[in-house]
Amino acid sequence: MIVSALHDAFAARPGAVVDGGTISHYGDPMREQRRLAAGSAVAVLGDRTVIEVAGDDRLTWLDSITSQDLTTLTAGQSTELLILDPQGRVEHAAGVLEDGSSVWLISDGADTEALAAWLQRMVFRSRVTVTVREDLALLGFFAGGDAEAGVSAAAAAPNGVALVWADPWHAVQAGGYQYSEVVEHPGAEYHWRVAIVEADAAASALSAFEAAGLIAAEALRVAAWRPRWGGEVDERSLPHESDWIRSAVHLSKGCYRGQETVAKVHNLGHPPRRLAALQLDGSADVLPTAGAPVFAGDDEVGHITSVARHFEDGPIALAILSRRAPTGDLVVRADGVDIAAAQQVIVPADAGATADVPRLTRLSRRAEGQDPRRAQA
Repeated sequence: MIVSALHDAFAARPGAVVDGGTISHYGDPMREQRRLAAGSAVAVLGDRTVIEVAGDDRLTWLDSITSQDLTTLTAGQSTELLILDPQGRVEHAAGVLEDGSSVWLISDGADTEALAAWLQRMVFRSRVTVTVREDLALLGFFAGGDAEAGVSAAAAAPNGVALVWADPWHAVQAGGYQYSEVVEHPGAEYHWRVAIVEADAAASALSAFEAAGLIAAEALRVAAWRPRWGGEVDERSLPHESDWIRSAVHLSKGCYRGQETVAKVHNLGHPPRRLAALQLDGSADVLPTAGAPVFAGDDEVGHITSVARHFEDGPIALAILSRRAPTGDLVVRADGVDIAAAQQVIVPADAGATADVPRLTRLSRRAEGQDPRRAQA
């Protein structure tokens, strides 16, 4: 957590509860959720950090080492990327914003040091520099409300482009693929934005906006089934398991570390685990935490990755389950209490196997309109 005048100003507001250096809530997380979802409130994202990648080779270099096609990114465009290990497992994740002179990466704070160090090791002779920008802070808000114009105006613009990242999760991105088979994906309404601001200079300019805490922001993320490095990623995570190919993987781009596994699992199907959404029994006094085991009968079939109380849906969670876990109701065990959980399948057990794609990755471009779940490259 980077302490700044902006953080201090929001933390000094009435009712603010600061936990571990971040602002959790202001006394009424449900009201904060409603205001945040309506675009009338902003949240100081003290659990995230900015990394600047500058230099002439920044886009081609990042393209060569990550899951995303970045070579054609233009000033003001947003996307996201994953960095995979040689076995295709997720190591790092970041939001991406290009401003014509630099690429701005938004990462979970707990991953920033490792991500920046890995990027530094990969520079070699490329004309790039990697800098963790501790002078910058992040504000989250939803597009379409009262906060958008004011926060966007307060965003830093060192190269003439306002630094506002548009989360791509609201739709299947070019080169991506959605495994979820729901007709109305909850992510379609998730028009999340993150403004990069000069932490000290923006404090007074943003004083008029209503504030929401991180608990509110997380509840809306969980409701949208949106995966996050700090929630859904562990040492075994493949992007297929959480439907992250939807927004962070380009299936038609060239070689990068882990690509063979991405192509194999997508073309042949059957990722070993799958993400599910759980509607928890609201009568229980206990709300499970990340890591709580999930059972089908007497068999442990997975664990909770993220949990929240939603202002409309009540207690909800995301869980990573074994591919063979049944698709019916489950039980979450928290502090010795069994909590009934209605399951909604996000990633089917046969994800990828039913995808009508050519077997060779380099030929995976398809004619427009053949599959509504597949974005066009």
